Amino acid sequence: MRLLHVVPTYLPATRYGGPIRTVHALCRALAELGHDVHVFTTNADGDGDSAVPLLSPVDLEGVKVTYFPSRVLRRLYWSPPMGQALARQIAGFDAVHLHAVYLWPIWAGARAARAHKVPYVISPRGMLVPELMRRKSRWAKAAWVALVERTNLEGAAAIHATSAVEAGHIAGFGWKLPPIAMIPHGVDDPPLPSDSPLATDVAAAVGGSAPVLALGRISWEKGLDRLIAALPLAPEARVVIAGDDADGHAAFLAAEAERFGVSGRVTILARHVAGADKEALFAAARVFAMTSLSENFGLAAFEAMRRGVPVLTTADVGMSEIVRDAEAGLVVDPAPAAIAAGLNALLADAARSRIMGERGRAVVVEQYGWSTIAHRMEALYRSVGRAGRGAEAGA
Repeated sequence: MRLLHVVPTYLPATRYGGPIRTVHALCRALAELGHDVHVFTTNADGDGDSAVPLLSPVDLEGVKVTYFPSRVLRRLYWSPPMGQALARQIAGFDAVHLHAVYLWPIWAGARAARAHKVPYVISPRGMLVPELMRRKSRWAKAAWVALVERTNLEGAAAIHATSAVEAGHIAGFGWKLPPIAMIPHGVDDPPLPSDSPLATDVAAAVGGSAPVLALGRISWEKGLDRLIAALPLAPEARVVIAGDDADGHAAFLAAEAERFGVSGRVTILARHVAGADKEALFAAARVFAMTSLSENFGLAAFEAMRRGVPVLTTADVGMSEIVRDAEAGLVVDPAPAAIAAGLNALLADAARSRIMGERGRAVVVEQYGWSTIAHRMEALYRSVGRAGRGAEAGA
């Protein structure tokens, strides 16, 4: 099949986190299955521009990526040259996959696909959670959903959700939606061991007692204050929080640790952590904690499972259903007392925790490699795409 993926930003080798990395991993795996995979994206890289060729495809591990300039209205990733290319080229694809909501490339891709009668799949990527919408840009997002996103979603051939939690949020809008396909993320194998020296802060963080690790963007929706509030009731727990700092939230968490009298057991690495540093944190961890207010999936916890680390999570995290089914850790209530009880249970019984970690590793290896996920996505594209419809008509 000839497939087009539209995503606002596509810089998988940089500081960007889970969503962009998973889009590239999916596209790469689809290309390995023999599909002709194209990506339309912008050159936006935070407040600047990425140093990429514009307006002509670049090969990234078998994926043909075309970068378009976004010079104004960059918060929406507005790119008239992308709109022109979509109008010219979209009719040549069997199916289109749009990743995200609220952003101009998704609106432009959906509009062009509908105009040329090309079926499209849309992945909201956890951005249609009512609670998060209420707490951040409530009125702007509500207006965009009413005026733009509802049409995009109702006009899709299918909506892709990564978990039952996310599917429930989407269905809760009550619109005349197409089928919601629940296909989880995959996870890459860990990199080969590296001889690269560890950063000083990481080397200090992994020294001493094995920590409880929370890795990912440091922001209010991750519920890290819940984890800190649990520490007075979990005296054996030492927590390492690592990831890019969003809106100065790391300073708030440091203040919370002081307020609860646990600052001596909380280390915050407010920066992007990758490569050997990231692997060292995973290797040292006794438990991986994800206590988010809402998480459509929870890729970092999935990466921890792949490395044999038991996971403590709340039911608000999409992949918690996998943790529960695999018995790869504990799913707890979000109250600090419940989080503390879970930490105490996992830290007190090293043998049981090790068994949980190995169960998680086995399940992820067997069921959630990117090749397996790409086959499932391929089946979705065939069911809604032009190639699939042609086969059904000829049957």
